[in-house]
Amino acid sequence: MVQALFIHQNFPGQYRHLSPLIAARKGARVIGLGERQNTTPPGVQHLRYAAPEGAGEKTHRYLRPVEAAVRRGQTVARALVTLKQKGFVPDIVCCHPGWGEGLFIRDVFPDTKLLQYCEFYYRSTGGDVGFDPAQEVTLDETARVRTLNMTQLTSLEATDWAHSPTLWQRSRYPDFIQARTSVVHEGVDAGFATPNGVATVKLPDGHTVTKGDEVITFVSRNLEPYRGFDIFMRALPEMLARRPNLHAIIVGGEERGYGRMPADGRSWKAVMLEEVGAKLDMARVHFTGRIPHEGLVALFRISRAHIYYTYPFVLSWSLVEAMGCEALIIGSDTPPLAEVMTDGENGILLPFHDPARLADAVVEAVAHPDRYEPLRKAARRTMLERFDLHAICLPRMVKLFDAVLEGRPGTDAIPETTR
Repeated sequence: MVQALFIHQNFPGQYRHLSPLIAARKGARVIGLGERQNTTPPGVQHLRYAAPEGAGEKTHRYLRPVEAAVRRGQTVARALVTLKQKGFVPDIVCCHPGWGEGLFIRDVFPDTKLLQYCEFYYRSTGGDVGFDPAQEVTLDETARVRTLNMTQLTSLEATDWAHSPTLWQRSRYPDFIQARTSVVHEGVDAGFATPNGVATVKLPDGHTVTKGDEVITFVSRNLEPYRGFDIFMRALPEMLARRPNLHAIIVGGEERGYGRMPADGRSWKAVMLEEVGAKLDMARVHFTGRIPHEGLVALFRISRAHIYYTYPFVLSWSLVEAMGCEALIIGSDTPPLAEVMTDGENGILLPFHDPARLADAVVEAVAHPDRYEPLRKAARRTMLERFDLHAICLPRMVKLFDAVLEGRPGTDAIPETTR
């Protein structure tokens, strides 16, 4: 008879699998609250709140994200008060605290259990900030980064328990938060991200690729340095020159992603094409923009080498899906990947800032695909053993949900994850 509330500005977000499973319980009432219009999971009542105002122009620049978060938190609190007036008092609230939605939950529902999602804690060392050698981390930047955590800290101070998708992401948080944080990945559907299935893709430019073609793939929600787009583009001319039948398929948007946009306002795609475009055979370079999920998985099945580079930051779902499709992963030797992959066992890990090493590895992989078959198979095994949605991750998440609901520490339900 549980009443559950899931809050995420982009609901369902990380709750797309858990929320309908809870909603399917007898007598359950489940509400998802968010700002954007998205597909509603089965059995869930999806409510939206109006987009809040941003920070004022005269607000100190460190505090603009915090002010925007407070405004969002106020908007969510008003929505919660309305729900309460209508008789809905949740037994448990699951919330992403990053944007301010979790700031005032405890004040509206003081007796409700609260389970929050710890995705990324900002620090000026050891993570994304300063990873680019060209970035000078000044005292001003350090102070700005420290201030970014004010929203999360206020939200998490009131939580009963939390969860992070990886050990490394949890390790970024202060000790007192880690002590109440289980490691549970959202999971990937092993029956969807599989090497079996459609393996022919017609690209937006009319070119068709299929299994057996010399195809490499690069995927990021937005093409940006945080995901190694600049490194990949600097390596690409050498790859194409040494493999005359090679085609590169580059999936992703040109909007602002996790990092900053170029100072002149252009996209990173435009900047990198200006830098290396004259060296590229553009008939063999295919920018697709964003594509449907089914098409993305089909590309992973075709790819002779899937390049996944990332700053020390959040691990992408696409990486795990590519592993599930038995793509050969050529990735950056950075903490998010090092937790999931071992060089030479289930993929290839290379120094991030070395385009020449990347070009050599891709050319070798494309030229001798049979040599890397064991790594492909091992990548899928890793996905099945650690990230299988239905066999591993969702059952763990349900156990954690029930533990918190019943007032038990989350570690009673989920032993600490070890590699």
